[in-house]
Amino acid sequence: MQEIKNKPDQTPRADSVTAAVLVIGDEILSGRTKDTNTGFIADYLTEIGIDLKEVRIVSDEIDAIVRATNDLRAAYRYVFTTGGIGPTHDDITADAMAEAFGVSLPYDPRAIAILEARYKPGDLNDARLRMARIPAGADLIQNTVSGAPGFRIGNVHVMAGVPAVMQAMMDEIAPTLETGLKMLSRSVDTGVGEGWLGSGLEHLQAEHPRVSLGSYPSFDGERFATQIVMRSRDKEALDQAEQAVLAMVAVVKARLHADNK
Repeated sequence: MQEIKNKPDQTPRADSVTAAVLVIGDEILSGRTKDTNTGFIADYLTEIGIDLKEVRIVSDEIDAIVRATNDLRAAYRYVFTTGGIGPTHDDITADAMAEAFGVSLPYDPRAIAILEARYKPGDLNDARLRMARIPAGADLIQNTVSGAPGFRIGNVHVMAGVPAVMQAMMDEIAPTLETGLKMLSRSVDTGVGEGWLGSGLEHLQAEHPRVSLGSYPSFDGERFATQIVMRSRDKEALDQAEQAVLAMVAVVKARLHADNK
């Protein structure tokens, strides 16, 4: 991922900028292909100050894609889709987006020019030309890896499913996005099981409403442990919560030590 900086006139919003990811493809649902794109997009959005709120996976069916697209674009500031914009008959994401937005799906001369520059004369066959079908009114998303562009229509960004291509497209998209303040995080490895921390964490969450507290248990085969993760856009609130968590963990460990004597 390239380093993303806010444009001089693009001050981060104080409130949250939200997003959803729509993963499209029967191969994901069948398990034949493992989805690695969602994790990349989640990390990317967190880094630039956008909150990923929902992920959906749908089959290669136009009705399913249209329903999910319309639900998500109404609920969130941005939607990012992956998959279904290749040259084969089951690549129907462009068709679904045209239907979702109620627009036509012409062969876009800008996309055709990109493909003509990419392929040798005679190699741009009907299948490859499918990748030049872009919903009317959409902007192109440059594909620096393999040429065939994605597109942006409304608040929906339509990208390839191939990870390397999708990642390159995210780098193209990022400077155009409105972002919020970056989410800050801290973590504390407690060394004790989650059951010893539950009630204390509940009280700390109530005392520090500007910080999200999460507990993540683990087991190494011999003992249970818990990592506490704190997230906030307010550094001062995060500092205070971290100190409170450290103090609580110290009390719990001291009690357990005394009980084991």
